[in-house]
Amino acid sequence: MRDILNLTLPELEAWMTTELGEPRFRAVQVWQWLWQKMARSFDAMTDVSKACRERLTAAAVIVWPTVDAVEQSADGTTKFLLRLADGAQVETVLIPSDSREGARRWTQCLSCQVGCAMGCTFCATGRMGLERNMTMGEILGQILVARNYLGDTRPDWPVLRNLVFMGMGEPLGNPREVLRALQSLNHDKGLNFSPRRITVSTCGVEKGLRELGESGLAYLAVSLHAPTQELRARLMPKAARWPLPDLLAALRSYPLKTRERITFEYLLLGGVNDGQEHARQLVRLLGDLKAKLNLIVYNPTEGSPYAAPSPERVLAFEQYLWDRHITAIIRKSKGQDIKAACGQLKTACSE
Repeated sequence: MRDILNLTLPELEAWMTTELGEPRFRAVQVWQWLWQKMARSFDAMTDVSKACRERLTAAAVIVWPTVDAVEQSADGTTKFLLRLADGAQVETVLIPSDSREGARRWTQCLSCQVGCAMGCTFCATGRMGLERNMTMGEILGQILVARNYLGDTRPDWPVLRNLVFMGMGEPLGNPREVLRALQSLNHDKGLNFSPRRITVSTCGVEKGLRELGESGLAYLAVSLHAPTQELRARLMPKAARWPLPDLLAALRSYPLKTRERITFEYLLLGGVNDGQEHARQLVRLLGDLKAKLNLIVYNPTEGSPYAAPSPERVLAFEQYLWDRHITAIIRKSKGQDIKAACGQLKTACSE
């Protein structure tokens, strides 16, 4: 049986015309039912002919991830543990924010792999290792689950506004399926997300970086977390196999749109990378790039060797960067009371 959620619109058109003998416009109808109306059965597609629905039912399935667990923080952050068709589990997180008009909007943090191969020493997912890549349908299926949970049924006025590929896995470790997902996300007859509302976060994987930039389908965020190759190799041993000077050289030629900047994510670990010397090294490292820094205060996990930095060190670090004309923003940690960091819910539920 064909997993129909794992077909891009051109793939769906080709399959329905050649395998089912349907006209091309039928594929567009089905695509809109899947991604805009969130149909979970072919029978629900009421403007598709009965004969076509019967052929679809005989040849394909619509498989959403199932929800194994949901935890909601006092601040509204909501974390889902999802089970995929083969039993593998992944996490996705909804993060709330309020618009200027007072309406609540949401950002979703998406996973792209079951586990992760990068082995970053501060990350619960990294300690799991990599089980497998997720398919495009599984990646986008997380959005269907979230929209259903939010009652987000108006494509013309969605409450789920932003997507960040910052969940489980390294996006550029799964470039084919991530790029297929981005192409489908951008399609105006489907989920219709603007590239300005999608961010792909990478530890820095050489293969796929230029392809992502040339696609223009998302903004780029780079998980940096250290200002020197030596410290990065200690914190992020596999990411550091692409030496920091080479990564920075590639980023200097990364294609950017007008007014676009590369976001660098910097996790502040108490007594490890949060000192004034580290801030000075960051200024030297990033001074000639169109960049901004997201400073993330470490959220300690059980069994982790790291601690959160003191508020005084965080503020001093931020101020040093601003004084040297480096845009740095302290990102407020959300969902601490539900262990919203990557991999924590899956770990807790498997213990």
